[in-house]
Amino acid sequence: MVFSEFSVWSFVLVVSVLLASLLFAAILKRLIPTLQKSLIPNSVLGGIILLGISTVFYYTAGDYLFNLRIFNPAKDGFSYNGMQILELITYHCLGFGFVAMGMRGSKKKFTKHRAEEIFDSGVVTVSSYLLQAFLGIVITMVAVGVFHVAGLIDAAGILLAFGFGQGTGQALNYGNIYEDYGLEGGGNFGLTIAALGFLVACIVGVIYLNVLRKKGILTENQQEKPHELSDYEGENEIPVVSSMDKMTVQIAIVLIIYAVSYLLMAGLSALLPSLENVLFGFNFLIGTLLTIPVKATLNGLEKKKIIKQKIVNNFMMNRIGGFFFDLMIVAGVAAIQLPLLADHWAVLLILALVGAIATFGYVYYTSKALYPDYRHEQFLAMFGMLTGTASTGIILLREIDGAYRSPASENLVYQSVPAMVFGFPLMFLATYACLGQTQCLITFAIIGVFFVALNVLLFRRKIFRKRRKTDQGEQP
Repeated sequence: MVFSEFSVWSFVLVVSVLLASLLFAAILKRLIPTLQKSLIPNSVLGGIILLGISTVFYYTAGDYLFNLRIFNPAKDGFSYNGMQILELITYHCLGFGFVAMGMRGSKKKFTKHRAEEIFDSGVVTVSSYLLQAFLGIVITMVAVGVFHVAGLIDAAGILLAFGFGQGTGQALNYGNIYEDYGLEGGGNFGLTIAALGFLVACIVGVIYLNVLRKKGILTENQQEKPHELSDYEGENEIPVVSSMDKMTVQIAIVLIIYAVSYLLMAGLSALLPSLENVLFGFNFLIGTLLTIPVKATLNGLEKKKIIKQKIVNNFMMNRIGGFFFDLMIVAGVAAIQLPLLADHWAVLLILALVGAIATFGYVYYTSKALYPDYRHEQFLAMFGMLTGTASTGIILLREIDGAYRSPASENLVYQSVPAMVFGFPLMFLATYACLGQTQCLITFAIIGVFFVALNVLLFRRKIFRKRRKTDQGEQP
C-alpha cells in the first residue's frame, strides 16, 4: 500500500469536508440572524451548502463534487466512488446512532397516566407513518397510472413515510431497495423527501412559534435547564480517565454491538437469501434490539457485584448518538443528485406539500385531544420529529419549553418503544409493495385498515366512554 495514494485518504477527506460544512453552517447561523431564527439544524444547512456546491460542479465540471479525483477511490480500482461514500456514511451512522441511543439507561418510574401518554405518543407516531404512506401511495399511483410519469413506481409514495417520518437513513435504505424494482434514482428520491421534510419542519415550526408568540402563549428569553453534575455522570461509574478513557469504552460498546448486528444479519441472510436486502435495511433496528440483552446482562453483572462500577454513561452515549446523527444528516443531504430527479420534481413537491399538511393536521388534532395540558409542546416535538428527526423535534420544543418542564421531551424519547412494536409491520409492507401493482394495492388497503384500527386504539377512552354513556342513557 502506498500511503500517498488518494484512495488511502479519500474517506478521511470526505468526512473532513462534511464536518467542515457543519462548522461553517454553525458560523453562518451565528452571523446571520435570519438563519438563527429559522431554527434550521446546522447539519441540514451544512448539507444544503454542499449540495449546492456539488450541483454547480456537476453543471460546470461534468461530475459531482465528491466524485472529484481527490475524493474518489474508484479511480484506483475500488468498487465505490465519492458519492457512494456519502451513502455508506448515511447508512452506517443511522445504525451507530440508534445503538448509542439504545444503550442509554433510565431510572425514572412512570405513573399509569404517564405510561398511557407515552404509549399514545408511540401510536401517534406510527399512525402518522401510515397516513403519510397512504397519501404517498395515492399520489404516486395517480402519477404512474394517470400521468404516466416515467421512471416512477406505484409504491414510491411510501418513501414519504420514511423520508418525513424516519429521516435520511431509512429514506436512503428503502430508496435503494425501490431502485432495484424500477424507481429511477430511488436513493436520491428518498433523500430528497427527507431533505424537504427538514425544511417543512423548520418553516412550519417557525410559523407556529410566531403565532404562539403573537398570542402571548410563547414568552421571550426562554431559559434552558441548567446542567448539574448528575447530567454528566451517574453514581458509581467508571472514572473518566484511567488505563482506558471512558469515552473509548462507550465507543467500543457501540461498535461491538453494531458489528454483532452485522454478523446476525449475515447469518439470517444465509438462511433466508430472498430477504437479504430487507434484513440489511433493518441494520438500525437489529442494532437497537441487541442493546436490550446487552443492557440486561450489564445490569445483572452489576447487581451481582461481578462488575463493581457502571460502565455505560448516558451523557456520553447521547453525545455519540448526536455526532453520528449530525454526520448522517449532512452526508444524506449532500448525497442528493439533483439532475437525476429532473423528471420527478413535480411529484416530490406534491408529496412534500401533502405530507406537510396531513402531518400538521393529524398531529395538531391528536395533541389537542390527548395532551390538553401541554398541547403546544407536544405538537412541536412530534411535528418536528415526524417531518425531520427527533433532534428537530427537540429544537422546536426548546423554543417553547427550554427547561423541559412539560412531559413532551420524555414522550419523544420513550415513544420509540411502542412505535417500534406497532411500526415493525410497515417495514415489511414497504418491501412487499414494490413487487408490483397488485402488491401495492394490497399494501394500500392494509395500511388503511391498520390506520383506522390504531386510531380506534388511540381514542379508546373517548370512544368507549361515549358508548358507555349512551348505553346508560338507554337503560330504563
